[in-house]
Amino acid sequence: MTNPVVVVATLVAKPGQEELVEKTLTAAVPAVHAEPGCLRYALHRKAGTTGEFVVIEKWASQEAFGAHLKGAAMRDIGTALAQALAGPPQAEFLDAIPAGDADAGAV
Repeated sequence: MTNPVVVVATLVAKPGQEELVEKTLTAAVPAVHAEPGCLRYALHRKAGTTGEFVVIEKWASQEAFGAHLKGAAMRDIGTALAQALAGPPQAEFLDAIPAGDADAGAV
C-alpha cells in the first residue's frame, strides 16, 4: 500500500492581485477535486491577510500527486497567475505521525 502525500502549499499575491489569485484558485477547485487520487484539496486564506493563500492537499499516492502537477488545472493556474504572485508557490510535504483516533488524528 502506498502512503498518501500531504502537501501544504502557500501562494502570496502581489499587491493589487489578491482578487485575481483568489478567483483563479477558487475556480480550479472543482477540477482538482475530480482528479484521480485527490483526497483533499482545501483552499484557505491566512487569517488577517488578503493576499496569502494556503492549500492543504492530500493525494492517494506520489503518482496521483505527480499527475496533478502535470494536469490541466495546474497548467491553467500557472498561466493565469504567472505575473500575479510575489514569488513561486512554497510547498511543504508532511509525514503523518499516527496517534489517537485515525480520522481525527491525521489529514
